[in-house]
Amino acid sequence: MSNEELTQKIKFFEPDAETAIGSQYVTVTVSPDKLNDLAKKLKESEDTFFDYLFCLTGMDWGDNLGVVYHLDSTKYHHNLVLKTKTTDREHPAIDSVCDIWKTAEFLEREVFDLFGITFNNHPDMRRIFLEDDWKGYPLRKDYVDKENIVER
Repeated sequence: MSNEELTQKIKFFEPDAETAIGSQYVTVTVSPDKLNDLAKKLKESEDTFFDYLFCLTGMDWGDNLGVVYHLDSTKYHHNLVLKTKTTDREHPAIDSVCDIWKTAEFLEREVFDLFGITFNNHPDMRRIFLEDDWKGYPLRKDYVDKENIVER
């Protein structure tokens, strides 16, 4: 499937999705409330079959916190970048995709730990690297830690 065909298929799955064709990947941006539904369609559709989540990254875009998912189809050998974001910096929450791709279970915990994004319906949402009493989220742009002299 070409990137243009993939873009058309994504627009069929989710008409409100923003798409862009880059030099390597098709990039898709959806609102958090549409993420899980689109992710399921991308994995379960015989035309796309994105069966492998190979990277999940938290992002701080200043006004927005978000997540970037890199997907691969081991059957068709095409890739996709899926993005979502929230403007709620106080209580950021995005639906988990670990029911779709098991590897997301660990990666979502990492994003929670370092960015403070909670993943709804995650089976084990707790810190994974930092101590339980750690204050703040060190990969956010507004993170300040006077004790260790860390400022962004």
